[in-house]
Amino acid sequence: MAEFRLPPNSRIGVGKTHAAAGGKRAKAFKIYRWNPDDGENPRTDTYEIDLDQCGPMVLDALIKIKNEIDPSLTFRRSCREGICGSCAMNIDGTNTLACLKPIAEVREAVRINPLPHMPVVKDLVPDLSHAYAQLRSIEPWLQSDTPPPPDAERAQSREERAKLDGMWECILCFCCTTSCPSYWWNGDRYLGPAVLLAAYRWIADSRDEKTGERLDALEDPFKLYRCHTIMNCTQTCPKGLNPAKAIGEIKQLMLERQI
Repeated sequence: MAEFRLPPNSRIGVGKTHAAAGGKRAKAFKIYRWNPDDGENPRTDTYEIDLDQCGPMVLDALIKIKNEIDPSLTFRRSCREGICGSCAMNIDGTNTLACLKPIAEVREAVRINPLPHMPVVKDLVPDLSHAYAQLRSIEPWLQSDTPPPPDAERAQSREERAKLDGMWECILCFCCTTSCPSYWWNGDRYLGPAVLLAAYRWIADSRDEKTGERLDALEDPFKLYRCHTIMNCTQTCPKGLNPAKAIGEIKQLMLERQI
């Protein structure tokens, strides 16, 4: 029988355990650690925290660990309000935002890993350079040959503006993209749900006059059509958006152009 194992330098080892210094409500946090400078394999460190001395969210625990236990722990965070998307990571097996994930929702130890299938910069920090390059490729800004009114904004009806709901709220945390198996295997060419949602946001905008060019740019076997409607993206979005629906709308427009 064939045996398949990860390469030795990819195996995650057991790291240090930092026990709680008293407290009746201690909870363990098992956190992925990797430092590119020390030449060591990734490891999982365990930190025990007294929940009576900690805020309610996973991000509160991470900040407490960094401030009081292990200052070497590295992660991104900013707004703490689910607006910036900085603290996206895999918590308890699901991609989400640490600032919006209550510790109380995790029954046992809280397992925290970086977003999956992305290069890791350090610890919980993924390298999003490729994802942002893909975002730039769809030119996510208003494009119009018609000059704007001299002393007013470009007007939209209420119905036209309503078409953008469910898309403009995307915070580009890439939880959806990194939960997509199609992106895992074809991320070099498939744009992924976050970028395609951003693309449709401009295709659907009544003020944008480059719909044809935008659709032409997406007419590719990989950029768009690697989506197989697995729906992981919609299930994991911390903002409750539906990238799969937006991708379906783009495919529908592609079909209508051929009729």
